[in-house]
Amino acid sequence: MLVCTLGDLTLDVVVRLSGPVAVAGDTNAEIGIGPGGQAGNVAAWAATLGARARFIGKTGADDSGALARARLAAYGVEVAGPIAGRNATVCSLVSPEGERSMASDRGTARELRADELDPAWLSGCDHLHVSGYALMLEPARGAALRAAELARTEGACVSVDLASWSAIRDSGVEAFRSAVHALSPDIVFANEDEDRVVGHGAAEAVWIVTRGARGCSFDGDERPALPVHEVVDTTGAGDALAAGWIVGGPELALEAAARCVQHIGAMPLASRA
Repeated sequence: MLVCTLGDLTLDVVVRLSGPVAVAGDTNAEIGIGPGGQAGNVAAWAATLGARARFIGKTGADDSGALARARLAAYGVEVAGPIAGRNATVCSLVSPEGERSMASDRGTARELRADELDPAWLSGCDHLHVSGYALMLEPARGAALRAAELARTEGACVSVDLASWSAIRDSGVEAFRSAVHALSPDIVFANEDEDRVVGHGAAEAVWIVTRGARGCSFDGDERPALPVHEVVDTTGAGDALAAGWIVGGPELALEAAARCVQHIGAMPLASRA
């Protein structure tokens, strides 16, 4: 099975705080740096869970881009797409309870154009997963829609993750709904806030809605989250769940999400180079 993902490959700086931020002072923290981004995360998890995986997106010509590409390739992911400009970077602040808030600089990722897509990047694709960030603004929106067209000529299923309720709000809810409708995904991944903002009317699809510690609704099939020893960092748990579902269904989805929240960072722990 070849899983292709389209969207962002970021350099993630994850800051797990020991307590409340001391304004204008020091706060002890555990800090990790590594690759991330919704499309990159799903590709890494898909490869780790047994699929072939290919990431498609525009990444930076800077040191951050080189590091992110090398680290993603170390998971066995094929990395495709133009290289230019400044790579996307995300800083995740993680509370002692594991909840995260993100400060995002999308860099060159949002500048991917439809005419930059090489059809060979979608050759043999069985499943195309589109990051919702790619649907928020042009020209990446046009590139995502074109990629879906190319994937469907290969007989692929298409999924989208709605990505971020606040980014959807800021980019324009109606425009985002229209983009989701135009993508015509077979599967939509969302958390409860994203589901509330966008609504099921945006796409006639299988809807998979994550509910944090309460588990996940797989198109109405409610499943509890698997028990874990400690929730360290929830960054990327939804991406791990999406990859697990694509590769193996609900059981593997919940297992991947449970693995993800038990360490700092959004990508699999065991396969890191």
